[in-house]
Amino acid sequence: MKRITAILFLLLSQMIFAQVEFTAKLSRNKIGVNENVRIDFVMNVDGDNLELPDFDGFRVVSGPFQQISQTIINGKVSWSKSFGYTIHPTKQGVLTIGSATMTYKGQKYQTEPIKLTVTAPVERPNDPSEPLIDVNESVHLVAQVSKRNPYLNEPISVVYKLYFKEGLGVRNFNMTANPEYNDFWSHNIEVKQFETEVDTYKGEKYSSVVIKKVLLYPQKAGKLTLEPLDLEIALQVPTNRRNMFGRVYHNTSTKLSTGAQTIDVRPLPENGKPDDFSGAVGTFDLIVKTDKTAIRQGESIEMDVTISGKGNLELFSLPKPVFPSSLEVYDPVPKKQITVGLSGMYGKVAEKYTIIPQFQGKYIIKPMRFSYFDLDTKTYKTITSQEITLDMIDGPVGNQDTYDDGEEVAQNEVKPQSHFKFIELKTNLQPIAKQDFLFSARFFIWLLLPLLLIPVLIFVKNKKDERDSDIEGNKVRSSNKLAKKYLSEARKNQSDKERFYDSLEKALHNFLKAKLKIETSEMTKEKISEILLQRKANVQATQDFISLLENCELARYAPSSSVAIQQDYEKAVKTINTLF
Repeated sequence: MKRITAILFLLLSQMIFAQVEFTAKLSRNKIGVNENVRIDFVMNVDGDNLELPDFDGFRVVSGPFQQISQTIINGKVSWSKSFGYTIHPTKQGVLTIGSATMTYKGQKYQTEPIKLTVTAPVERPNDPSEPLIDVNESVHLVAQVSKRNPYLNEPISVVYKLYFKEGLGVRNFNMTANPEYNDFWSHNIEVKQFETEVDTYKGEKYSSVVIKKVLLYPQKAGKLTLEPLDLEIALQVPTNRRNMFGRVYHNTSTKLSTGAQTIDVRPLPENGKPDDFSGAVGTFDLIVKTDKTAIRQGESIEMDVTISGKGNLELFSLPKPVFPSSLEVYDPVPKKQITVGLSGMYGKVAEKYTIIPQFQGKYIIKPMRFSYFDLDTKTYKTITSQEITLDMIDGPVGNQDTYDDGEEVAQNEVKPQSHFKFIELKTNLQPIAKQDFLFSARFFIWLLLPLLLIPVLIFVKNKKDERDSDIEGNKVRSSNKLAKKYLSEARKNQSDKERFYDSLEKALHNFLKAKLKIETSEMTKEKISEILLQRKANVQATQDFISLLENCELARYAPSSSVAIQQDYEKAVKTINTLF
């Protein structure tokens, strides 16, 4: 039973695999060494990951030429996909083209090796469709490295150039692999695409175009590898064929690579390396300056620490100044002005410090040191700034006239004040052991306090009940409060006649609006009087209310004394209190 199962499985597998066909076909089996031949790799399924043979003894002239076809004969559907290449033999004899491979549904398939007989050169008529230029010999991608044995942090440039023979047209190109420059600080330099120029490659005349420019600073010593840059290039190859527009060009594409590049980076020498060396490589200057040296109380000083020159300006730290402890110094503000080119970085980096002296006197900032490795002399160099003296000519007097970095430098007479003035000479010691709260004076005060508050609470309660029972008094107080609410703006403007009467008129209308729930600002005085009487308002108060409205209108055109203004205000208070 097991044998039968194995046989069935083997037959089924062969049937499945037999459905996939992948073959290599030559246009001719015999050619001269001066002729080209076309080879097609054909599959009846949609395979991928095509891997070509080595083509040992041949060079690829053009390709790939991809073609997909589908036919239906008597209801039977056949499908195929092919990749064609034009190849040219480099020697005579019976040459073997190895197997190509492809993948379909996770399974690999390969073609059978195929043989081609190459004879001596033959005479043949010119094929008008034959390309006039050999693409493989006419297009080159080169990585031009400025220096292959630099020091650590020494700049090197890489220019990627495409060289192509005259007459060959480059339509476009696409980077299929772009290097990442591990172990290098890198900066891409902008280039103008398709800006061609006449150039020389291996002693021959070519046209060239710059693909990419990059500046590198190696960050590690030893043998470092630059990854390759790969291009897929679309080309136009001239042929002998012509039409009414001129020469006919054959469109093709090819893939080029610069290959990996090795850079052997030398470490910086240990002999003579300063203790304060921070990794600067190049040629530099150190400038330390302040915007002023003499200031008054409340002013500040700006101090700039600047490193300028040519070198790895982005890759080291600036020296830090040591300030006297009596100076208030804010965190530095960095500034950069750097230009990057193929020869390296040049410009300056700086840090700006803001300094505020606290006391009157002189302050000394000691000289600063900066060390770097000079690529011209291959030695370490150290530069030193000048000493800076700051003078605060007024303000509070400190402990001395001259301050260094935390140490006293008594160039003038020391002031009688002491550094230890803040320490108290007389003490007021308190015992650690405290008296217990229980049965203490505070204990009895908090115990009796609620009993003492009882008479006060009874008195407040009686006063509140007495006031609540005074109905007439409460009414008067409520009316006065209402009047003051509406007339508060008018009371504030009693010194200004026009503003007082404007405020008074608005207050009267707002009072009616609140009491009657209607808008009265657009009504006549007669209508207002009629509405008030219908609502059973006090007759005399109604007349006084209308009289006040009339006074507000007349006051805009007639002079009024402060006495009249005060009388109208008091009348308004009384009217609002007695109107309802």
